[in-house]
Amino acid sequence: MKGKRSSWLGRTALAALIAIAAIGSMGLFSAAAYAQVVSPPPHPNLPPPEPLAGVKYNFPWEIYGGIGYAATDAGPHVLQQALLGGFNAEAVREFSQRWGVGANVRGYFGTSGVGATVAGPAGQIHGPFVAEYFLLGGPEYRVLFNQHAAMLLHTFVGGVYGDFQHDLGNVPPSTLDMFSNQMALGMALGGSLDLNRSPRLVFRIAPDALMSDFGGNGLAEHMSVSIGVVYRLGHQFRVK
Repeated sequence: MKGKRSSWLGRTALAALIAIAAIGSMGLFSAAAYAQVVSPPPHPNLPPPEPLAGVKYNFPWEIYGGIGYAATDAGPHVLQQALLGGFNAEAVREFSQRWGVGANVRGYFGTSGVGATVAGPAGQIHGPFVAEYFLLGGPEYRVLFNQHAAMLLHTFVGGVYGDFQHDLGNVPPSTLDMFSNQMALGMALGGSLDLNRSPRLVFRIAPDALMSDFGGNGLAEHMSVSIGVVYRLGHQFRVK
């Protein structure tokens, strides 16, 4: 059952990335075509007709902060997934208009279901609090871009700490079919659609396939998405 769910989530995350690619592509090329049709001729005594004409993706730093949602399993045999809300923060050092290296911090918080075989005092515990904290890093690649929007892909790898025993007291998590508190391998495979509001300010939508290896059961895959704002910092470097 869990394998089917993981496969479904994988297909969902892949579909989300394909959708972002399609939307981003349409947005990039339709915006460019629209600008060519409706932009008035330049006039020396008027301000530039295109407010995003200065977007060149040549700032050395991009800082992102947003709110996020994630689905995860707090144990190998829990009846219901944990649906968590939280934050997503990222800093990327850009080396060109396409390539950068980022550091990513995420935190997700919520409640979880428990296992089906719970008996005794542990059976009185329902919906315990759980949390996951990711510390990741890796490359980011800007696939498509113009002055209006851009589509990026990233592969972030690192660690994730799972807090599953916060509400369990002295009850062993195994009696609830839940994981114990632990550090594990974590990954975020995905990307983002960036909508420029100015040369420095950007609105971002970012779906990811989150992966973790709690309990040593192999990588489990789950869906996440965040929305937020990017701000570009530093002195613009020369674009070749």
